[in-house]
Amino acid sequence: MKHPTLILISGSTEKKGAEFSDISLSLSLNYPNAIRAAGGLPTVLPCVPEPDLVAETVRRCEGVLLTGGDDVQPSLYTKDLSPDLQKTVHPAAPERDLLELMLIDEVFRQRKPLLAICRGHQMLNVALGGTLIVDIPSQVPGAMNHSRMDLKNKVVHDADLQPGSRLAEITGQARLGVNSTHHQAVGKIAKPLRANAVSMDGIIEGMEFAPGAHSMLPWLLSVQFHPERLFPQHAEHLDIFKSFVQACARGT
Repeated sequence: MKHPTLILISGSTEKKGAEFSDISLSLSLNYPNAIRAAGGLPTVLPCVPEPDLVAETVRRCEGVLLTGGDDVQPSLYTKDLSPDLQKTVHPAAPERDLLELMLIDEVFRQRKPLLAICRGHQMLNVALGGTLIVDIPSQVPGAMNHSRMDLKNKVVHDADLQPGSRLAEITGQARLGVNSTHHQAVGKIAKPLRANAVSMDGIIEGMEFAPGAHSMLPWLLSVQFHPERLFPQHAEHLDIFKSFVQACARGT
């Protein structure tokens, strides 16, 4: 009997855990629930940035999901950060940044399908040589409020999808309703990638491989929004996870 498709999910950390107040693993259950709803078997990677551990866990899984969380260290994508912008950056978790850089490197080395969400979307762009908008309210005049934490499980705005893109084909939509819980965003897109979803104020809501780069991985999609919080009410967001798990199952 064929075993369930094993999906490796990146975790975050909490400075004070429930058991002994140690630094602890942290992950919203929405991510594994979405993988389960799509037919996959979720497992969580602890935030331990050891190359051998990362390489072996990627080898044993069929695909990798990068999750959301706090801001990426600005030093990874810029050498010029004003004091005012520095004040907007959430406290960094250097060990998580290092782990996820290792994880992305291993995903590409071992050619496993990759789905990246929110922080994961931003980290993927940074890992491949792109930059981030440090703070949308400070750097994007006229931008809408993208930090709607009060409506994290609700659609708050639309994103226009690139015709013929993977995201448009998966969802069957030309315009996708999304939630919005971030203050940073993709700036300069890394060379192997292209935008596949853009909000009305120009914020990049999704990325995939540019033409000619598709052979780098069997399947890749990154999104700024949180489909794992929308899939119970919106079938098109569950379809994102179904497409990912199906790609992981077939290895193509």
